[in-house]
Amino acid sequence: MPKLPVKKFSSHPGAPMEQPNLFSIQTDSYKWFRDKGIAELFEEISPIKSYTGDLELYFLDYYFGEPKYTEKEVYFKGITYEAPLRARLKLVNKKTGKTKEQEIYLGDFPIMTDKGTFIINGVERVVISQIIRSPGAYFTVNVYRGRRLFGAKVIPNRGVWLEFETDPDGFIGVKIDRHRKVAATDLLRIFGMGEEEISSTFGEAIKATLRKDGAKNISDSYLEVYKRIRPGDLATTDDAKKLIDAMFTDPARYDLSSVGRFKFNQRLQDGNSSSRLLGLNDLIKVIKEILALNVNPKAEADDIDHLGNRRVRSVGELLQSRLRIGFARLRRNIQDKMSTLEPELMGPVALVNPRPLTAIVREFFSSSPVSQFMDQDNPLSEVEHKRRLTALGPGGLTRERASIEVRDVHESYYGKICPIQSPEGQSIGLVNHFTNFARLNEYGFLMTPYIKVEKGKLTGKISWLDAVAEEKYKIAASNVKFDKQGNIIESHVDARIGGRPGTCSVSEVDFIDIAPTQLLSVATSLVPFLEHDDANRALMASNMQKQAVPSIKPQAPYVGTGMEDIVARDSGYLVTADSDGVVSEIDGSHITVKDASGKTKDYQLIKFKKSNKDMAVSQRPLVSKGDKVKKGDILADGHAMDHGTLALGQN
Repeated sequence: MPKLPVKKFSSHPGAPMEQPNLFSIQTDSYKWFRDKGIAELFEEISPIKSYTGDLELYFLDYYFGEPKYTEKEVYFKGITYEAPLRARLKLVNKKTGKTKEQEIYLGDFPIMTDKGTFIINGVERVVISQIIRSPGAYFTVNVYRGRRLFGAKVIPNRGVWLEFETDPDGFIGVKIDRHRKVAATDLLRIFGMGEEEISSTFGEAIKATLRKDGAKNISDSYLEVYKRIRPGDLATTDDAKKLIDAMFTDPARYDLSSVGRFKFNQRLQDGNSSSRLLGLNDLIKVIKEILALNVNPKAEADDIDHLGNRRVRSVGELLQSRLRIGFARLRRNIQDKMSTLEPELMGPVALVNPRPLTAIVREFFSSSPVSQFMDQDNPLSEVEHKRRLTALGPGGLTRERASIEVRDVHESYYGKICPIQSPEGQSIGLVNHFTNFARLNEYGFLMTPYIKVEKGKLTGKISWLDAVAEEKYKIAASNVKFDKQGNIIESHVDARIGGRPGTCSVSEVDFIDIAPTQLLSVATSLVPFLEHDDANRALMASNMQKQAVPSIKPQAPYVGTGMEDIVARDSGYLVTADSDGVVSEIDGSHITVKDASGKTKDYQLIKFKKSNKDMAVSQRPLVSKGDKVKKGDILADGHAMDHGTLALGQN
């Protein structure tokens, strides 16, 4: 097999770690959904109790069966690549003490291919990631006649929003779900705080709020809040108490989520609480922080566009949030059947109808804005579509409402979101792409890797930092000069200090970037000598490469950047040997390799398959009969590839 000449792309020695798989964000998220996401939904719904309380239905465990058809078959049949979900359920009759355990079918679920895509009705689709504001507590500021008056927003994952505001006279009011303002002290009473405790906890600062507060006891507070959230309705104290308590204490109606609790604790330096409900201690901390900010002349409001305050929902979480609605419908159906079915006919199979689940999954994949018809112009457009990140969609922004600030490149994007690649037009800045090394932490916040530096020497240890952690350190660029032992030669280096560009001495440097391409997306890092280009032209170059029609005879570029091989490797179209062996048989449609033990492995090649964009997807053998191959050697090229290198045009 002829080899292409080795190219020296850069004086930089290269990243000390292998580039992560380009669509691992997709595959990891779907794996989480299958292993943990569905289990979480079962925990939330189980047990389902009948209206009388006599019957309880428990969801025990679940598994996915084997798909009925292969990927190749579903393309030709024009059907969905899916597998059946089966669960083991137990019905307990408390009256008789009898239990009945059965395995039931919960519908067919689309499964992800090895390339990170779904095949729906014979067509490949991609579920892109969504970036949204994270749940938690955020502090805001309003300027009134030169005075800065602070407030706060407490945003849960599910439930009512609380918006605290300070009036010019010092009164602190709170809006519940954007209704009319009520005194913050009313909310404190509802959460169990007495008059004396309010005065002793907040001191003089709360006096202005107490003066304007119409309520003098807990019953009045319940009625005051009820009047704001249900204007025009007359209610007794008991009715008001029942409604308001359910709004904050029922986990089905209010959920901060683990992410919201993490952000809450991080912002208010409270590491103890793990409750996903809002408590009295949380409210006290929020109000105390507002009072402290109001008297601090150097205080700043939280930056909602900072990546520490925005998180990514990938395919697994998006699918889980839609399924939660399906499970709620399923619960109602089961409870209705529990009250109508005869006791002798009662059993998990008779109670469960999987239609609400399958309907919601079908609707998600066919009509959700985040489930998209995959770009298949060339391998690069496919890879970049799977790495797309949108601020639009359900629970996100709209093109019409999005401000310049949201669209703008934020300093916290460095190494996480590409500052260059974005569509030109209405979606600019709202649709972005992950950078080469970006990955998500357990809470959905973007992280990027850095090399640890100690006393001016590179340790070789790699640390993954999110946008909040980065600001605590001094991070130098990857192009610092160092000797063979890893000692930095220069005395002072350019570094990011607290997220901002600056200069510091080598002894102060905590980390250095892992590679020069760390801040760019895949398509942008394919542009040679990018640093010499105007930003607008670089944006066009990144976008237009994805529109290249595959050539009949692809030619690898004379001048590359080193990313060409990685894109080809991860595209899913390159055929590589699974083990050492000899090519025993070959023609245009398959390659057979025999290993040392005499076992043969047959590699079927794709021949002239039509892509979503009507391009020809075809693989070409690169080996001959009798060739010896090692594990990982390239056996066949995909479309728009030349000897395992991405080849989008002609030299």
